[in-house]
Parts: sequence; C-alpha cells; structure tokens
Amino acid sequence: MPNIRTINNIHQQGLACFNSRYQVAEGQAAPDAIMLRSANLHDYDFPSEVKALARCGAGVNNIPIQRCSEQGIVVFNTPGANANAVKELVLGGMLLSARNIAAGLSFIEGLSEDLDAKALQLKVEAEKKGFVGSELTGKTLGVIGLGAIGAEVAHAALSLGMKVVGFDPALSVQAAWRLSSEVECADELKDLLSASDYVTIHVPANKHTLGLINSDNLASIKQGAVLLNFARGSIVDEDALLTALAKQQLSQYVSDFPSLALLKHPQVLSLPHLGASTNEAEQNCAVMAARQLIDFLENGNIHNSVNFPNIKLSRTEGFRIAFANDNVPKVLSNVLALLSDMDINVIDMLNKSRNDIAYTLMDIATPATKELLDAIANVEHVFHVNAIGEHL
Repeated sequence: MPNIRTINNIHQQGLACFNSRYQVAEGQAAPDAIMLRSANLHDYDFPSEVKALARCGAGVNNIPIQRCSEQGIVVFNTPGANANAVKELVLGGMLLSARNIAAGLSFIEGLSEDLDAKALQLKVEAEKKGFVGSELTGKTLGVIGLGAIGAEVAHAALSLGMKVVGFDPALSVQAAWRLSSEVECADELKDLLSASDYVTIHVPANKHTLGLINSDNLASIKQGAVLLNFARGSIVDEDALLTALAKQQLSQYVSDFPSLALLKHPQVLSLPHLGASTNEAEQNCAVMAARQLIDFLENGNIHNSVNFPNIKLSRTEGFRIAFANDNVPKVLSNVLALLSDMDINVIDMLNKSRNDIAYTLMDIATPATKELLDAIANVEHVFHVNAIGEHL
C-alpha cells in the first residue's frame, strides 16, 4: 500500500479521494507522497521513499523546489483551485478602500453606548461626510499577472464596469485564450502603473519577482492609486511602499500579508492571509492535489508540476516504469540499449523534458525486476527510477 503523509489540516473531501489501498495519516512513516498546505519545508528532511509532494494551493515558496528536483521528487501545486476565493477577496479589498468601509466601521464601533437614538442619528449624519468614497465603475484596474487568479479578477472587474489593463510577460497561450479581448495588455509594467487607479498583484513569489514593486516602479504609478497585494508580501518593497504612501503617490495599500513595518499604518488595510481561506477553496485544492498524486502514483502521469514536465501516457498493457534524468543527450538511447541487451520489449513510451529535467514513462512486456531498476539507475545522468503502481 502506498503511504501518504499529510502536513497541515487537509480538507476531508481531498482525503476521501484515496481508496482503501492507500494509508493516509499525519505521522505516516516512510511516505511515498506528502500533502501539505502552508507548512515551511525548507528545513525538512525528506525520507528516501518520497516520490511526490502536493501543495494544496498555488504558491510554492514554502517548498525547496531545487532540493526536491535533485532528489527526484515531483512537486505538484493546484493552480486555479482557489482562484475564485482570491478573486472575491480582491474585489472586497477594492470595495474596502473605495468606500472607506473599515474607517466607517471603526467610527461606529467607537461610538458611546450611552447615546440615545436621536443623538446617535445626529452624530452619524454629522460625521458621515468624513467617509465619502468613490465608485469602481469607470475606474481602471491594472492586473499584474494574468494566470488563473489574475484572469478571474480581470473579468470580475470588467463586469463591474471597470477598464482593465494587464501585464504578464510570461503569459501562456492557454492563459491568453482564457482572457477577454476587453483586457488591454500593457507592453511594460510602468505603462500599467501609470494608467491604473487600482493595481492588483497576481504573480508567484520567486527570485524574479522579489521586490518587483520597488521605488523605481512606484515612481511611475498614477498619483493617488491603490495597490492591492494578495499574492505574497515579498513582491512589494516595504521601504519603497512607505515612501510612496508618505508622498501620496499611493493613497492606500491593501494587503493579505501583515507586517510589523505596516502595522496600524493609517493608509494600510491588512488582512490575516485570508486569500484561500474558504471552505470551497480548501476543498477544491485538496481534491485537485489528491487526484494529481493518485494519477502519478498509479500511472506515473504528471499534471501541474512546478519542477517536472507535464506528461500523460494512457494505460494499455504491460508493466510501467518511470525514470528521471539530467536533460542531456543519449540518456534515453542508453536506457533503450540496456533494455535490448536484457531482451525486454518496450510496448509504449513517452519522453518529455523541462529545463534541466527529462522524464520518461515506459510500458514494458515483462515485470520490472530489481535488477532492471538498478541497471537503469546506474545509467549515467539518471537520478530517479521506479516501477509504477507495483504496490497497488
């Protein structure tokens, strides 16, 4: 039976995807795969048995991707599963800032309970002019990152009567097909910033996006714009942000990532990382992650991996093996030559590569013996090999 170790609280609907052939538990020893949400694994020692890791969410900055790749561990995430939850919170953030809702609530909560009904009404009517806001209709929203979440935010903003400008130099063909033709695409980030009344960030946190919103870019932002960050805190340079707020280049900053430097700042609205914190999003992420792990463990197929190539080989007959290797010439031909020397017939095969990693699924006519797996593992540049589904 394959063992699945869970870290964090995984939604029950996701765990229910595993049938009785799987052993699923938080303290599972010698796991074949790991499921988690936001736990930090950078100092985690992966057991040698681990073949895959599934993050119930889109961001993977809590996972040591490079180390996983070196150990042959396929890392999955669940892009799009929490997109609607984040989209709705971004819309809430825009409304909070546009209509001064938080300040209005704070004002009401601060009123004395000793007021009579008439005094309360007079007080409210006299002070409400201090909370006058603006409407979203007709305003321009800049969306940085047009993946699953960014596209949903863009479409929701269009339905509210906003104009939408997007920027994503890494936009995939698939994502482009999902995007409305009403979204205007900016050639440069500064073009988006200078045109937008509201700017929302939806890019992953990595070395390329660290401090993406910095003093240089903020110098181009439209005077009085509102910046919303429901991606990751590290994408915004806080020193540059504080300077922009002080100079009124930015009127407000709405973030899902509180920090000491911004705590209680009068122009900052911070939420306690609520982006994917809905029952629906947690369920969607857990179910998607579980199904990806099951397809990988039972068939070797990979979908939504952040470090290995996507690959799917239909099951027909025979016995399946999979191996990963450095993406260099002659490895596949050397493995095929090895199989020929051992009189093993290949029924079907698919090979894909991604950056420095190549991955092969192969159906052979005879069961995969330990001798065969050891021989493939000893081929130069092969760093991971296993028989697929032999424990099911």
